[in-house]
Amino acid sequence: MDKENYLTVTALTQYIKRKFDVDPYLGRVYLVGEISNLRIRPHAHQYFSLKDDHAKINAIMFKSAFEKVKFTPETGMKVLVTGRLSVYEASGSYQIYIDSMQPDGVGALYQAYEQLKTKLSAEGLFTAPKQPLVRFPKRIAVITSPSGAVIRDIITTTRRRFPITQLVLFPAQVQGTEAAKEITTRIQQVNALGSFDTIILGRGGGSIEDLWPFNEEQVARAIFASKIPIISSVGHETDTTIADLVADVRAATPTAAAELATPVLSEEILYLSQRRTRIFNAFMNLLKKDRQSLNRLDQSYVFQDPRRLYEGYVQNLDYLNERLKQNMTATLNFYQNQLNKSQQTLFLNSPANHIQQEQQTVTNLKTRLNRGIQALFTTKSTELKHSISALDYLSPLKIMSRGYSYVTRQGKVVKKASELKSDTEIELHLSDGTAKAKVTETEQGGQKND
Repeated sequence: MDKENYLTVTALTQYIKRKFDVDPYLGRVYLVGEISNLRIRPHAHQYFSLKDDHAKINAIMFKSAFEKVKFTPETGMKVLVTGRLSVYEASGSYQIYIDSMQPDGVGALYQAYEQLKTKLSAEGLFTAPKQPLVRFPKRIAVITSPSGAVIRDIITTTRRRFPITQLVLFPAQVQGTEAAKEITTRIQQVNALGSFDTIILGRGGGSIEDLWPFNEEQVARAIFASKIPIISSVGHETDTTIADLVADVRAATPTAAAELATPVLSEEILYLSQRRTRIFNAFMNLLKKDRQSLNRLDQSYVFQDPRRLYEGYVQNLDYLNERLKQNMTATLNFYQNQLNKSQQTLFLNSPANHIQQEQQTVTNLKTRLNRGIQALFTTKSTELKHSISALDYLSPLKIMSRGYSYVTRQGKVVKKASELKSDTEIELHLSDGTAKAKVTETEQGGQKND
């Protein structure tokens, strides 16, 4: 087969894309499905899938179309979408380009309302402490349409109740796509001026679409950030907007808002008159009581005999002087005794006294030492004499002087007769000298030996 009959992948994909783009049934498709794989990218195009129990299709929603969605799409949410089908050439996959989206079974505005309500409630915008209204406002800012019945009702009610207050209209759109931005700007403008006591935010009744600017997040946050208390009067009594929940006070109607913002001047004048009368009567009663007290004081002994005023003080002064003297004497005696004790202690602990005591101790020790040495010398002398006597008594010379002698042979003492033989030369040791002799005969055990 000729190669020219083969198509490239690009050519085939472009052909299929062309078929999708020119098909009138695919140019406007109404589709219901469950959102899958959605990761919202702020201020960008959104890529996700739509699926049911048996199939799935890729979806893309460009930034301009996604910004018009009134609720926040979530994975798993069932939605109704409109768009066109086409082929993405780079991957060869077909997908739906979504133009609009709304929840299946619930209106998109109601879904967005509930989502924002849940979000702001979690942040505490509804439960935060509310600012109290100024009881006697000098200037009230009214943010509403200049041509509606709201401003006329507020003016009429305010003039009837409290005509001395000043109403200042800050005209703003209260319906349409630009209304939320205008309302936010006006709230910020009034706060920037800083010369107003109260803000009334008003609009007549209408559908949820008509009231939607008051359900926008930017309006809610502007109300919450306001330093001036805001009264919200939006829609009918049965309508509840996000602005009503965030505002410091909610009014059912614009007339009710004006009544909440202002007191009734005639009632306040009457109240002031009554208060003035009560104050005058109270003052007269106090004046009467004070005059009675003055009369009692005028008759007091203090004024009749002023000397009695300080008699007690004079007597108390004498008493205190006497106590002072006694306390001074006692104190001086105490410190004098302390001084005497200290001097005695110093004397006893004087170095001279210690030296004298130690010298006496040395003298006593010397005397005891001399006595001890003398006694020891006497004892040792006596012991020496006894030892000399004993030694003298045991001395061989002493014994020999009584006729004893001892025999030596060749310098050794002869102790036994068996050590000698006949003709052995011996030496006799006597008390006054020595003598040499020769053995002629020995005898052992009664037997003689030659």
